[in-house]
Amino acid sequence: MENSLLCGVALCFWGMNLVDMKVTQTPRYLAKRVGEKVLLECSQDMGHERMYWYRQDPDLALQLIHFSYDVDNNEKEDIPQGYNVSRKKREHFSLIVESASTKHTSLYLCASSLSTALHSHILFAQKRADTGGKQL
Repeated sequence: MENSLLCGVALCFWGMNLVDMKVTQTPRYLAKRVGEKVLLECSQDMGHERMYWYRQDPDLALQLIHFSYDVDNNEKEDIPQGYNVSRKKREHFSLIVESASTKHTSLYLCASSLSTALHSHILFAQKRADTGGKQL
């Protein structure tokens, strides 16, 4: 299974100049008061159809909040409550919290891809290895 995942990743990058590709998330850091609106922006310059918003809480695996197939085509995932998204252009995918609360405190990550794999493969690749209770 591990060899097929690595092979699949290698095929995705075949013939691409990795230096020229980027995904940018803004702002880099953000602190808000309870009740304030939160807007996180994700931009990519590769023309990818698929874009994703994740959150990661301490000592937990990534959780997919929302993903987008393309412009104005969004899907809710693991924890969509309290989150909205907007994608008016292929290059931009916004994550919105209308009224921030302490439950929204987390590390947020965005990503993009040409196409999507089966969720079971994505989740397998994202699971954190057992560290025996030790902090990494």
